[in-house]
Amino acid sequence: MSPYLHDFLVVWVASAIAMTALWAWQWRTRNAGYVDAAWAALLACAAMYYGAVSEGGLWPRMLVAILAAFWGFRLALHVLNRVLHEVREDGRYAHLRAHWQGNQWKFFVFFQAQAASVVLFSVPFHAVADHPSETLTPWMLLGAALFVISLCGESVADWQLARFKRDPAHRGKTCRVGLWAYSRHPNYFFEWLHWLSYVLMAVGSPGFLWSWIGPVLMLLSLCWVTGIPYVEAQSLRSRGDDYRRYQREVSAFVPWFPKR
Repeated sequence: MSPYLHDFLVVWVASAIAMTALWAWQWRTRNAGYVDAAWAALLACAAMYYGAVSEGGLWPRMLVAILAAFWGFRLALHVLNRVLHEVREDGRYAHLRAHWQGNQWKFFVFFQAQAASVVLFSVPFHAVADHPSETLTPWMLLGAALFVISLCGESVADWQLARFKRDPAHRGKTCRVGLWAYSRHPNYFFEWLHWLSYVLMAVGSPGFLWSWIGPVLMLLSLCWVTGIPYVEAQSLRSRGDDYRRYQREVSAFVPWFPKR
């Protein structure tokens, strides 16, 4: 077995075991929101694992292990804090629970699909860790700079939204504060931008082309699968005309000047 397949198999088995345990927990609590926190934490662990076992240079391995682990654990803690303070299950999973009529077999398949996606999204980490350079290349530094910018942007967007929601006067209203005045989903945009940083870091690596899996899959997921479509449908149900006006005036993804 090739080293690549071995490493991906290890990550998949570990993720499948973790997601099985989490599936059992959501069955008991009737709250599947924990899956997002686990997904991010497992990716952080995958990055550290690749940094330890890959055959690339020391600096690329350290770079991706530190940055991706920081990203993953920060996101996991952010999601976990949100889930613990929510009175109800995340609307996306509540919708799935109702649509599947509580069928736990379907939830099990869903959780295992998340385990498989951990492997797919971890591929860019392996591409960086396999870089043969024994120093930090200009592309790696550029990628690290983009990583910092994207992480700061996502953190600011999360903070602005959380602050807006804490005010009881904003109940039923759409957040148009700060970054949310230029994009309906600035947190998603900066999350996607973060995945591009690994592409820059992987320039010169044998696995460079594979590093594109991250931003391509994340773009598809955010814009057409589990991200924007679900959030916007839920927002339309809860905020109606106010959110429809927001849709007409503000860019869906890439930050841009609002229409007046």
